[in-house]
Amino acid sequence: MTTTSYHRAPGDRSIVTDKEEPIFSDVLVYTIGLLLAVTLTALSFWVANTSLLWASGIPLGLAVLAIAQMGVHLVFFLHITTGPDNTNNVLALAFGVLIVLLVMAGSLVIMANLNGSMMPPSGPMDMQMHY
Repeated sequence: MTTTSYHRAPGDRSIVTDKEEPIFSDVLVYTIGLLLAVTLTALSFWVANTSLLWASGIPLGLAVLAIAQMGVHLVFFLHITTGPDNTNNVLALAFGVLIVLLVMAGSLVIMANLNGSMMPPSGPMDMQMHY
């Protein structure tokens, strides 16, 4: 049973193959991840503050850059890959994302219905100061 190298995260030394593969040092991998993260962050600030882009496309561009930023962090810093030894990590990540989405959706539903569910005031509210 041979394992292909595309299932390895950068810097992941847990999978050993039959042939000798060059292994990047941890410092190099984290440096590449840091440079990518800083570049994506700087690009996000540029997209948000430039007048060269179509104004309606800026939120979509920021969303794409945010997803790319999450991908960089997952691969270079958390070493999440599609390899068979990372199944539990991927499942835990998916469960965490599901919980966050459920909490966000529940909060939005509660906030949307909060105003309609409040009892109206019984009378006009006087905001006079009494001395």
